[in-house]
Order: sequence, then structure tokens, then C-alpha cells
Amino acid sequence: MSKENTTMELHCCACAACREHPYGITAQHHRAINRLVAWADEHRRRQLVALLAQQQGYGGISLMSRVTGLDRNTIARGLRELRGHDRLAPGRIRHAGAGRQPIEASVPGC
Repeated sequence: MSKENTTMELHCCACAACREHPYGITAQHHRAINRLVAWADEHRRRQLVALLAQQQGYGGISLMSRVTGLDRNTIARGLRELRGHDRLAPGRIRHAGAGRQPIEASVPGC
């Protein structure tokens, strides 16, 4: 299995500020966040967006969810990881057993 970084598609922010002023400073800031988020792997993506949500304070998870397109539960999981409550083994992006099964396990006779 390849360890290369597969980038996520760049998300277009759906917040009111970006819709009203697509070339404003807020829209530029949100595009910069989305470029960074698209480049990161899923573990770092969760933690990065969680850190930004934490810096926003109350309502930060909702705001970062609108800006990045990530689910609120994903951002909340990133917050738990940052606090140290949901640690992963070194070098892991997901917990053991998470993700899709290999094709050999899901298709009999393969």
C-alpha cells in the first residue's frame, strides 16, 4: 500500500461572508485554510481544523465545519485527539481495524 499523500479536493466555503464578498479578506483567509486542509492527511486535517476551531472559541466547531466542509463530529474527534483523550499509535492515521477491508476479505474467492 502506498504511503504517498493523496490530497483532498479544495472546498469552497459556504459562509455568508464568502458568498457576499468572494474577494474580501475573510474569503481569502478561508481559501488559505482550505488549501492547507486539502494538503494534509486525514489525521493532521482533523487536528488542524480542531485547533482552529478551538482558537475561535464558542461556535468554532460550527464555523470551521462551514469553512472546511468537514463534519462537526470529525472536528470534535480532532479536539479529543488534541486533548490527548483519543490517542493513536505512532505512525497511524486511523485506529487499528478502521477503514475499508482489503478486497480479499470482502470478495470471496479473490
